[in-house]
Amino acid sequence: MTEYVVLIVGDADRWWTTMSVEQRTAGYAEYNRFGEELAKRGHKITGGAELHSSKEARSIPAGGGSPTDGPFAEVTEQVGGFYQVETEDLDDLVDCCQIIAALGDGIEVRRVVKPEDRPS
Repeated sequence: MTEYVVLIVGDADRWWTTMSVEQRTAGYAEYNRFGEELAKRGHKITGGAELHSSKEARSIPAGGGSPTDGPFAEVTEQVGGFYQVETEDLDDLVDCCQIIAALGDGIEVRRVVKPEDRPS
């Protein structure tokens, strides 16, 4: 099986700043449906997490340097969470991701580098 990371990219803080409790509850129900659909279609979730506010981030600039509080750059999109998924059907995994993309965040699916992919 090939392992992929499904990155959830957007204004992750909106879940806590602009969405009502009802909207968040409905959103979480869709994330549950996403997980159920993955399992039903033979994909295996091996990890993942929802991330706290980007305001709680500690960032180190490229090349090193002093850490800063919050995102290093002012950007409108941040990674708000991720799933690690094992599958042999990337196209179907991407199709399943439409469930959570419909909630308003972008989705990026990337293959995980395995040790054998690295130069020896």
